[in-house]
Amino acid sequence: MNRLVLSATLVERKAMRYTPAGLPALNLSLRHEGLVSEDGQGRKVSLEISAVGIGEITRTLSAIALGSAGLYAGFLTPARNGRGLVLHITSVEAAG
Repeated sequence: MNRLVLSATLVERKAMRYTPAGLPALNLSLRHEGLVSEDGQGRKVSLEISAVGIGEITRTLSAIALGSAGLYAGFLTPARNGRGLVLHITSVEAAG
């Protein structure tokens, strides 16, 4: 199963674009900072990940203010350039 749920802050939103099939697409950058437990030890994690919303979810993503925290869910795919991963967002909830 390929499913990721990430608590993150929206740090960048690019301009709306459209796929060749005519679907709206919105590229984002998300930042996560937190403390996790690994083998019983606390570990600070800080990362930034590229994300994209395609279709109806772009309405919700367009309305989120930069700097706002949320819970982003979706699946991972390889980036088009072959470097890294992209989170394809399928749902989002405002944090708090």
